[in-house]
Amino acid sequence: MASSGNGNNNKKRGGGLSSLAPREISVQKFSEARAAELESLHSIVSERLNKDFRSKRNQRRRTNAYTNQPSKKRNIKRQRSESLLSIGQPSSSQETKIPRRVKRRLELKGNPESGFSTTGDGTKRLRTHVWHAKRFSMTKLWGFHLPLGLHGGGRGSRDILKKSRQGVLVHDASYHIAVQLEGPEGSLLSILNMLLEPSPLSHSKEVFDSILTGLSYGNAMLYHVEPPVSQVIAPVIYMWRPSQLPKRNVEEKVGDCVGNDGPVSNGDHADSRKLWLWIHASSFSEGYASLKLACQKQMDETGVLVDCLSLEGQLAKLEIFGTKASQLLQKTIHPVPSSSENSPSILRKCSMGQAEVKNVVEPYKEESISSCAILPRFVIDPRLIPNNPCDDSTMSLEMTKTKSTESLEMTTSTEAETFKCLWDANCELYPPEEENILCWEKHQSRMKSFCIDDPADEFPKISSRPRSSRSCPLLLLKHKQLGDTATGWSLILPLSWVKVFWNTFVSKGAQAIGQREKRWVSCDAGLPFFPSDFPDCKAYSSLKMSEAADLEEKAQRRPLAVRPSRIPIPPPWSSIHVTRCVKESSDQKLTNGETSGVEIFSNVGKLFDGIVARTPHSLPTFLQTFTNRVETIQEDETKARAGILQNSDNKLCLVRVLLHAFKEGSFEEGAVVCAPSLADVSLLKSGCSEGEEERVTIPQSSVSCYFQEQPSGTWELNVPEDTHTKQSHRWPIGFVTTGFVRGSKKPTAEALCDAVLLGRLREEQWKGKDVKRRKKEIYVLVRNLRSCAYRLALATIVLEQQDASGDDVHCF
Repeated sequence: MASSGNGNNNKKRGGGLSSLAPREISVQKFSEARAAELESLHSIVSERLNKDFRSKRNQRRRTNAYTNQPSKKRNIKRQRSESLLSIGQPSSSQETKIPRRVKRRLELKGNPESGFSTTGDGTKRLRTHVWHAKRFSMTKLWGFHLPLGLHGGGRGSRDILKKSRQGVLVHDASYHIAVQLEGPEGSLLSILNMLLEPSPLSHSKEVFDSILTGLSYGNAMLYHVEPPVSQVIAPVIYMWRPSQLPKRNVEEKVGDCVGNDGPVSNGDHADSRKLWLWIHASSFSEGYASLKLACQKQMDETGVLVDCLSLEGQLAKLEIFGTKASQLLQKTIHPVPSSSENSPSILRKCSMGQAEVKNVVEPYKEESISSCAILPRFVIDPRLIPNNPCDDSTMSLEMTKTKSTESLEMTTSTEAETFKCLWDANCELYPPEEENILCWEKHQSRMKSFCIDDPADEFPKISSRPRSSRSCPLLLLKHKQLGDTATGWSLILPLSWVKVFWNTFVSKGAQAIGQREKRWVSCDAGLPFFPSDFPDCKAYSSLKMSEAADLEEKAQRRPLAVRPSRIPIPPPWSSIHVTRCVKESSDQKLTNGETSGVEIFSNVGKLFDGIVARTPHSLPTFLQTFTNRVETIQEDETKARAGILQNSDNKLCLVRVLLHAFKEGSFEEGAVVCAPSLADVSLLKSGCSEGEEERVTIPQSSVSCYFQEQPSGTWELNVPEDTHTKQSHRWPIGFVTTGFVRGSKKPTAEALCDAVLLGRLREEQWKGKDVKRRKKEIYVLVRNLRSCAYRLALATIVLEQQDASGDDVHCF
């Protein structure tokens, strides 16, 4: 009996509650039915309050905020302005003027298919501008409003580096702009060999075929003409549209594929190919002009037309790096489900359902994917993926379907057509579904799960957008693995999808970083940062000039008593000529009347005159062009790593080095790297072991006059004349471009030093030592520009750490 009674009660609770529960409640009928209960409740409350229902004075805070008349007026004015914008432009008879604030809000809230929103002066905003402006210090750089870094005095590097080692960082790199070259394969290879260093043909056959078929991308330096002797522009990333490797004869050499021999009607090169080159915004105009000139030159020589098109405002680039970057991709990137069983294997792998993805062991695992690989994906809108991976009820095929049938068409196409939607960026790239529609659908699904229907609920208002999509094509680019650093990823996707993936990455634990934080991470990884570590580019000069103007303006606002001493920005690279001339003259006295003194200051007007050797092939080319004698920097007696310059005709040849402090010292940006003597090295090594400090110094009076500013605005090295100053003077061989980062486990500074002087220092320090006792590191002296103490450091040449085919063109 008890069990039957409980069963009847369960039936009443289960079946009768949902049917008898009213959808709407009448307040009047409810009060009439519960009048006795309400009266008793009122009497109890009145007795407790002594019939004083007025609110206490300490509880009146913001109780009347809803009656604030100014806020009401602003709200009414805002609603009126938005209604005018929704209807259209107001007529001339109406005197109501739409505020700029309302226009700007609606402009930033929108998500057009292409193009950046701009300010009044033409400066472009990123799609994540509003998100960054609320949390970061913004700055105008290279025609964009870019996030400089978190608010504060530029600290916080410890937390950022810790996050990179234990978490994941995300950066909006949409200021990198792609240039598309389209034409025959041979003509495109000719242009690349003309402008890039290292050229595609300098790689091994396996790497060349992988890049040519679109399975991986390449890094190179973009030049004007005939690299590396000509002026360098910027580091670029180039990638080919995926294609099968053409069938070539066995006797045909790789050089015959350049396209400079026979007509283009050859069957191997008849098909038109597409190529993307990603250029930094600071050098985009210069690089784009160089590419167009090369295409025109190719057409004049061979008669073959190569189209050069800018994809600015159509594609975006997001960068994520850290130890948990692969886990973040695993949570966010979910391929579109495919019902086709006849699709290719690669497409089926990209179109696995969520249940199948769970059974795969980390599809983005670093060990299973080679460096510089390109992974095409056609993924679901990440907003449709449930937060709880175990809950599959909210993600169904109905949620992934769009009003149109482009998703179904894409999932049943071939692998080449999967790329087509993104490589044909100027044809069909649909923006994502609007947020209010997805929220309305989620609300409807939740109401249905509770068996509640709302007949008064209407479909939300949408914009006049023609079509939208709930699936996005993208390309995943794996960064090159260098040392023990964590591998990063780059996402290339349509510009209209940046907000969707950005909000998803941040909500899943990624920490956003700006330009300052990105430079910290690059220095900790031992990679150069563009354009701060590229003095041979015009973007470096313009950046340093703007920084010098800002620092000078800040210094002028301070009192004269506490105003810091002026330092050269950018560093006077021409002063290295003085050191070279002194060393070449076998330490003879330098006088103003000699011919060598005229040669020293012949290139003072230029900020940088020379090259930076970033590949093993660039040094021999430079030496054959400008020198007569060649020596080598050797790690041992049997293997030469790089060539150096003996007589350079006033041309510098610098190499990038990593500086590690010997026992103590912290190196700042702009610090001067000097050549020590053997006595200095032994003195500082013994002083560090005995606990003594500042054994090698210069007089305090010589700190401010080590470099002298000329009336033209340039800086020159002040050659000492008195005996006491000569004894403490050390000759510069390079400068620090990126200083130590606080919080790094192994503090490292990046510098550029002259290859000639480094070779002589190594030869001097190796004299009288056995081969086994010789170190590849070179002892140098480093002095901050506002300090009088020299610190001993170990310089490691980056090119020596690479393999035989390695280069130093990878940057952040």
